[in-house]
Amino acid sequence: MQITIWGCRGSISAPGKETLRYGGESTCLEVTTDGGKTIIIDAGSGIRKLGTKLLKDASNTNFTFILTHAHWDHLAGFPFFRPAFSPAYTMNLCGGPDPQRSLLKFLQHQMDPPYFPVDMSAMRAKFTEGCRCGITKCTNTFPGVENSHKCEAIPLNHPDGGYGFKQTDSKGKTFVFLTDNEIQFHHENGRTREEYVAFCSNADLLFHDAHYTDEEYAKTKTWGHSTYKDAVDLAIDANVKKLGLFHHDPDRCDDDIDRYVARCVEYIKSKNSQLECFACAEGMTFNL
Repeated sequence: MQITIWGCRGSISAPGKETLRYGGESTCLEVTTDGGKTIIIDAGSGIRKLGTKLLKDASNTNFTFILTHAHWDHLAGFPFFRPAFSPAYTMNLCGGPDPQRSLLKFLQHQMDPPYFPVDMSAMRAKFTEGCRCGITKCTNTFPGVENSHKCEAIPLNHPDGGYGFKQTDSKGKTFVFLTDNEIQFHHENGRTREEYVAFCSNADLLFHDAHYTDEEYAKTKTWGHSTYKDAVDLAIDANVKKLGLFHHDPDRCDDDIDRYVARCVEYIKSKNSQLECFACAEGMTFNL
């Protein structure tokens, strides 16, 4: 399994000279399975560049698309995802209790007048219903993706809800993605910290929301995001191998992120943990 980061900024895109190293595009990940299938997670502004890359491979025209939740920073790039305008492409929509209806509704709404000059009818790709999250019986497999690639979902602690995902490949390697997850506050339908620890247990790679410092969180509790320390403590307790700090505050410059990562590394050492910790950046690719 290969994971590529196309966007990891939170709340709103933040381009500029201060964000060159970690990037300013909002959330979008590309997961390539051992069988060569493409899974796209979220449609933040980073999906625009991913679409340009996908157009260069004429043999890869069937994608699985997962949406963690429908806040703007996770949808904003979809109107600029060029494969969606071509009838040569098929996108299987996954996530939420009713992906065919709800995901299309979320994507379409941001293109309705007066928000965007082109409505979704211009998109000629085929949108099909994929798997649903939150159902009692789930095969944990995506349509069109090899059965050896498994996916599990867990509700996020975030305003208006959402889902985090754990993907396991044919070799048993696991990648967990918990963006927009507030560990210290319980939102409706969210889960306990103990449940998130269990969900992340022994993961090879975890990307977790680390939007705030402890000082900032004193003013932003209930807003749906975690602190650096929250993410690190969760990863240590879950015996995660590698932790990527994700969903960077849009006002956080590269040098700020460097300082906070250094503090996390020192804290991990003080806990006598072997956890590897880094800040996610656009263009990073991980092979599990």
